[in-house]
Amino acid sequence: MLTRRAFLGAGMAAALPAAASPRRNPNFLVILADDMGYSDAGCYGGEIATPHLDRLAAGGLRFTQGYSTARCGPSRSSLLTGYYAQQTASDVMTPGNVPGWTTFLPQTLKPLGYRSYHSGKWHLRFRPVAGAGFDHSYCLQDHNRFFTPREHLLDDEPLPPVKENDGYYATEAIGDYARKWLHGHAREHREAPFFLYLAFTAPHFPLHARQGDIAQYRDQFAAGWDVIRRQRWKRMREMTLVRCALAPLEPGIRPPWNLADEKLLESVGAEETGRAVPWATLTPEQQRFQRTKMAIHAAMITSMDREIGGVLNQLEAMDALRDTVIVFLSDNGASAELMIRADGHDPRALPGSAASHLCLGPGWSSAANTPFRLHKSWVHEGGIASPWIVHWPAGIGDPGTLRHTPCHFVDVLPTLIELAGGDPARAPDGAPAVSGRSLVPALARDGAPRDFLYFHHLQNRALREGDWKLVSAGYEPEAWELYDLRRDRSEMSNLAAAQPQRVRAMAARWQQLDAEFIRQRESAPPSRAPR
Repeated sequence: MLTRRAFLGAGMAAALPAAASPRRNPNFLVILADDMGYSDAGCYGGEIATPHLDRLAAGGLRFTQGYSTARCGPSRSSLLTGYYAQQTASDVMTPGNVPGWTTFLPQTLKPLGYRSYHSGKWHLRFRPVAGAGFDHSYCLQDHNRFFTPREHLLDDEPLPPVKENDGYYATEAIGDYARKWLHGHAREHREAPFFLYLAFTAPHFPLHARQGDIAQYRDQFAAGWDVIRRQRWKRMREMTLVRCALAPLEPGIRPPWNLADEKLLESVGAEETGRAVPWATLTPEQQRFQRTKMAIHAAMITSMDREIGGVLNQLEAMDALRDTVIVFLSDNGASAELMIRADGHDPRALPGSAASHLCLGPGWSSAANTPFRLHKSWVHEGGIASPWIVHWPAGIGDPGTLRHTPCHFVDVLPTLIELAGGDPARAPDGAPAVSGRSLVPALARDGAPRDFLYFHHLQNRALREGDWKLVSAGYEPEAWELYDLRRDRSEMSNLAAAQPQRVRAMAARWQQLDAEFIRQRESAPPSRAPR
């Protein structure tokens, strides 16, 4: 494997002279962050330095009501197939085989003349090249180590584990391979449009970042998550991204698989806290430790943004930026998880270094998901609301504006297929109708309210019909909550008791959809794609 220094020294990202070519379909670049909160980026109200994302937003569109599935694997499946993860047995908790009719975006784009490339996280059952149809792939399988990953693949073949002195950092390697694929495409396949799937692992735990990037944010979060949340919320309202109130902290809620409080004390130290408590109740030592964790989270996002800038530079060098549709998303809300995996955590190590293993935790996750409730894995707004930027100089006539059209990861595939000249409603042979719908009309103007959006992860369930949302964090009938998102997107006023008929009707529709999705996956022959 080329180190970052050797990669750049070899000139793989060097500019190629522009050449005149006939009009063709647009290129596609889909960029996916991992566990990045709705309000983390500057263009979504955050204080983290994201100049390249801000540039894309200023020259494109920001969708205010974009949704993920609340978890990394299901979101990736929905994005690349156009189906809800329950339809393709691709939720992490969904049993059974992936149906044989499942087709991935590269396989759908190939007959339309596209070449497809992948760099970064994968987290699906099939291999990127042999199973999903990518022409080239750098696949990072080790999600526990940003500096010394042990499992990563090049075109489905294992690469050697990274050594400590290799100078490797996952975010940079993902960006390097993306530029390598683009450079090779410009050199060898200039006549063909491309699809690049750029899937960063940042800012997913463990919190690992270059120390120079961490230093940039050393004292920026000293005011604490209470103040940061209010500041973000105020900016978001001024930017008209949201109109709702700021949801309160919920100290009693955390992922049930988190380390117990006594285990956190033993493994990390007394500075850690497993609850989203008011900042003023923390000890001075806890406050110093917690603001350092947020500094690392911010550093990881800034590093990712820098790599995005490098990819944009490569597109400009290829004279391809104007005709490339760029979509930026996060696979779920910020994470409240607190766990230690892989090599463990050395309390004596520099925070953010390879020997440390820290997680953001529920306090800062609440800030990252401002102004919404809850976190990754839940299907309340904090778990599923995603920043959603679309940039396309050749096709967007009102850059810098907002779109309030509700949309979901399942919509990415039909949108790109329509832009590529295909039929966005056409399903693979033997498959049910595609669940997503094309957002091409929304690139010109806001569209009509969505008929429904479905969510199901672990015991968390939701259905959105128009502006009404039925949501539950349990399977008991009385667990359903009802919210009017037009007035209350922060989900603070539960209307279930006042509107029992609406609750019953929406719950019945959710049950009907869930049962239908189970039938679809279980009645189909299993896929024989290579794994």
